[in-house]
Amino acid sequence: MTSAPATLVIGATGTTGSRTAAQLIAAGRRVKAASRRGTPLAGAEPVRFDWYDPAGFGDALDDADRVYLVPPVGDPDPAAVMLPFLEQARAAGVRRAVLLSSSAIAEGGPTVGQVHRALPRLFDEWAVLRPSWFMQNFTGTHAHAAGIRNDRAILTAAGTGRVGFVDADDIAAVAVRALTDDRAPNTDLVLTGPEALSHDDIAALLTEVTGRPVVHRHLTYEAMRDRLAEAIPAEFAAMLAGMDRAIAEGAEDRTTDTVQRLTGRPANGFRAVADRELSA
Repeated sequence: MTSAPATLVIGATGTTGSRTAAQLIAAGRRVKAASRRGTPLAGAEPVRFDWYDPAGFGDALDDADRVYLVPPVGDPDPAAVMLPFLEQARAAGVRRAVLLSSSAIAEGGPTVGQVHRALPRLFDEWAVLRPSWFMQNFTGTHAHAAGIRNDRAILTAAGTGRVGFVDADDIAAVAVRALTDDRAPNTDLVLTGPEALSHDDIAALLTEVTGRPVVHRHLTYEAMRDRLAEAIPAEFAAMLAGMDRAIAEGAEDRTTDTVQRLTGRPANGFRAVADRELSA
C-alpha cells in the first residue's frame, strides 16, 4: 500500500512550525518535520534540513507534495537560498507552498518579500502568511520575553504606536487551512489578533497577569538600532529598529478578520494568551 504524500514543515521546532506540524498531525496528516538536527517529533517523520546545505534538500522533499516555508532567521537575503530550493521542490513534485512572511514586508519588498514575489511563478497553489508581531515574543524565547523575565521591561523604539499582535497558534491554524483546503488561497493573508495594542498596553496586561510590574521603556530609533547591533549584524539591526519606527508612525495599527474567515473562530486576544502561557 502506497502511503499518502507528506507535508514538509520546515522549521518544525520553531514557534509557528512546531504548532503547524502538531495541528497537521492531529488532523491525521502525514508530516515530515524538518529541522537542522532532525529533532524527533511525535507522529511525524523527522528529517535534517539546513537552508545552507543543499545536499539535504532531496531527502527532505522526497514524497512531499506540499511545504510550509519558514525562512532562515536573520538572513538579509533569504531568496538566495530559498529560490533554488523552491525550484527543486517544484521539480520534485511539490504542488503547494505556504510561506511565512510578515505584515511589515510586502510582495517584492526586502528580505522574504522577494520570495513572496516569486512564489506564484513557481507554484499553481500557494499562499503567503503575513502575520503581525507574535504575542509569543513576550512569553517565549524572544529578546522581549527575556527582558521581561530579567529586567521586568520591554525596550522598543515603537513609542505609543499600536500593533495587532497575533497568537502563533492562530498563525498555525491558518497555515493548516492554507496547506490542506481543497482550494489554495493563492494570495497573501495579513494575520492579526482581535485588537491593536501599544507596548504600554502589553506591559500593563503582563503586570496584571503575572502580578509583577512590567514597564515599556521608550528608546529612540538610534538607541534601538545600536542596542540590537551588539548582538546581530548592523544591517539587520537597522531594519528591525526601522520596523519599530514604522510602528510608532502607525504602520501596524490595524486588525483583520483573516483568522476568523479561514478557521471559523475568532482570533485569540493577548490577555487569553498571556493567561495561558504565563499564569503558571
